[in-house]
Amino acid sequence: MAIKSRSICADGKREMTMDEFMRWMKRFDADKDGRISRQELAEAVRVSGGWFARLKARRGVRSVDRNGNGYIDDSEIKSLVEFAEKHLGVRIFHL
Repeated sequence: MAIKSRSICADGKREMTMDEFMRWMKRFDADKDGRISRQELAEAVRVSGGWFARLKARRGVRSVDRNGNGYIDDSEIKSLVEFAEKHLGVRIFHL
């Protein structure tokens, strides 16, 4: 299932709503456990054309993992927005 973004900004970033972003991130949940691991986030960075995927993923998980379990779950994925806008080439807007 492909996520169709609404548009591409002048800076080349894809725009999507928060719901579209959450569905897009779920695409990287390889083991279907409902959580995003550091390795899965690194894959999202790679697919988005980012460099230093492992380093960025480690920083991303560390910055949004509120309960310290090493994963980003549904309650924490909304906190991933700032990371995504900086490292995944997306702009997320709220309706």
